[in-house]
Amino acid sequence: MKKMNGRILTVVLFTAAVLFLAGITIAGQIYADEAMVTDFSRKNMPPCAEYIFGTDWMGRDMFIRTLTGLSMSIKIGLLTTGISSVIAFVLGTMAATMGKTVDAVITWLIDLVMGIPHMLLLILISYACGKGFQGVVIGVSLTHWTSLARVIRGEVLQLKEAPYIKVAQKLGMGKVRIAWKHMVPHLLPQFLVGLILLFPHAILHESSITFLGFGLSPEQPAIGIILSESMKYLAMGRWWLALFPGLLLVFTVVLFDVAGESLRKMLDPSSAHK
Repeated sequence: MKKMNGRILTVVLFTAAVLFLAGITIAGQIYADEAMVTDFSRKNMPPCAEYIFGTDWMGRDMFIRTLTGLSMSIKIGLLTTGISSVIAFVLGTMAATMGKTVDAVITWLIDLVMGIPHMLLLILISYACGKGFQGVVIGVSLTHWTSLARVIRGEVLQLKEAPYIKVAQKLGMGKVRIAWKHMVPHLLPQFLVGLILLFPHAILHESSITFLGFGLSPEQPAIGIILSESMKYLAMGRWWLALFPGLLLVFTVVLFDVAGESLRKMLDPSSAHK
């Protein structure tokens, strides 16, 4: 019964996370133009029934602006998570199957990337690639693949010693066919969980470097831009400019992190005791 309740909770969390993501993304597209509309007759209004997140110094609706900004972060998060996951899958699989030399090189690369302070490496790559949308996507994609690559490599090394893999090799089955037929189905759950857990980190780090001025351009209504601009108005008592966008960002990160961890424990019960 406890196990069944855990599965139901995982399904509910994952469904809620997907629906929330879809809702924010759709809302961001619908209100993209309205988020840029200024009206100085309503500037600096605190939260009220008409403007639940208040308005900023240019009279822009902060609720609509926050939805649009979070939508941008979600798009970048989905894109960079997909790229990072593919990099992790390819390199992790190559490290475990292409011989000791390739394994040593890829393991060294993983250790190198993980050994450099994460935010520093992310900022350097983003800045070197011209910042903006392209710089952020490249920076986040190239710094978030290492942990999943290690997991994939470890799984493949274990699978190589499995009896059915040994039997398939003795029967003359080729490496590609063994990998596709026997390994990939076992790797997919780990890959899926790793992809989901990468997503909250991707949007959080995108917002962080944008907040620091090394990410998206100020013209884009991104969460990092909103939080960065709001800092100068906190001393004036306009707390709502930072509070609600920050809370919505944290909620998104925590929701997907909890959903990913629950899914990982459901697919791999032994991980709950580690």
